[in-house]
Amino acid sequence: MQSPWVQLRSASMHPFIYERMIKHADPAAKPGDAVSIYDKSGRYFGRGLYNPRSRIALRVLTYEDRPIEEAFWREQLSRAVVLRGRLQLDQVTDAYRLIHAEGDGLSGLIVERYADCLVCELFALGIYRRVESLLATLCQILPPPASLDRPDRAAPSWRTVVRADSTVERMEGFKIPPPGQVPGHLTIHEHGVRYRVDPSSGHKTGFFCDQRDNRRRFADLCRDRDVLDLCCYTGGFSLCAKVLGGAREVTAVDLDEEAVALAKENANLNQVRIQFAHADAFVYLRQMISNGRQFDPVVLDPPKLAGSRADLEEGLHKYYDLNSLAVQVVRPGGILVTCSCSGLVSREQFADTVFRAARRARRNVQLLDSTGAGPDHPVSPSCPESSYLKVLWLRVL
Repeated sequence: MQSPWVQLRSASMHPFIYERMIKHADPAAKPGDAVSIYDKSGRYFGRGLYNPRSRIALRVLTYEDRPIEEAFWREQLSRAVVLRGRLQLDQVTDAYRLIHAEGDGLSGLIVERYADCLVCELFALGIYRRVESLLATLCQILPPPASLDRPDRAAPSWRTVVRADSTVERMEGFKIPPPGQVPGHLTIHEHGVRYRVDPSSGHKTGFFCDQRDNRRRFADLCRDRDVLDLCCYTGGFSLCAKVLGGAREVTAVDLDEEAVALAKENANLNQVRIQFAHADAFVYLRQMISNGRQFDPVVLDPPKLAGSRADLEEGLHKYYDLNSLAVQVVRPGGILVTCSCSGLVSREQFADTVFRAARRARRNVQLLDSTGAGPDHPVSPSCPESSYLKVLWLRVL
């Protein structure tokens, strides 16, 4: 066996290998190392990043017999960049996902492009140890950033921000130091709508690029209608409904006070009027039901409600309760667009939960479509979690 190595007790083609699946580990294998992986009979299996402190003890990067070194990283990053170029995203937005972790064969790394800033979210110690080198390589591969306002004028260089959730830092055993110079709010463009993004302190990486195509499609349902945007965050669906869709009235609700403040700033930036409510979606919906108030269309896009397998049952119950309330504020014949970004909740589980919620509320529904994230979020067939976003388009009768 080539050192450092790890031998498996059991394995699948999923890129996540948990501690219980490991039989032996080379004493020379240190947390964060790239290791050679062998199956239980000693045959070569692949290579990946090792961290015995983590719940995910191994993240498989390749099944080929090749070293995990500079040439490997450059090739993987280049493939991801080429895909985004072929998608011609720059024609409609300057905000999209450049690296989608397992979907791009780079487990533990997410990179979003916001205008002239690359925002990284880290999920693995092995990626944390290499992030400076990875960012330097990515900046070499990418052409200079250009604004949609002035596509002929490129900025001098890319700015970068590195982030990680505190829970991930604790589980993986790293701590991102405070940045020296942090970019302020950035202005991005998407389908002609402008948004302010906080890349250093907003949720996740500061904006949800995954809903780009769904926001544009939702706008087409809004002409001269009363729209309700539940869990609006910084106002993505609300702004599209008003700016692109010509909605008569838009009401946007979120419990995060800072997000609502930024959503209001976004409304001002686009010179539109939106009614904002700083409220819990459950409480707000119960109040609207009590008042007999209804809307059409309604979009429900809550934060992740099932963050771990231990939270799965509770998360599904929350989706059930929330959707049973939301379906009651949709006018008969109206549209409900309901979402889940919980990777552990399958598309089938989510749909079943929503349908049961509608029956509980005594509302019949028709499933019009089921969508997900845009193509800048490619899915690995061996990692169902990379297809984390589920969006159901329902007609409520």
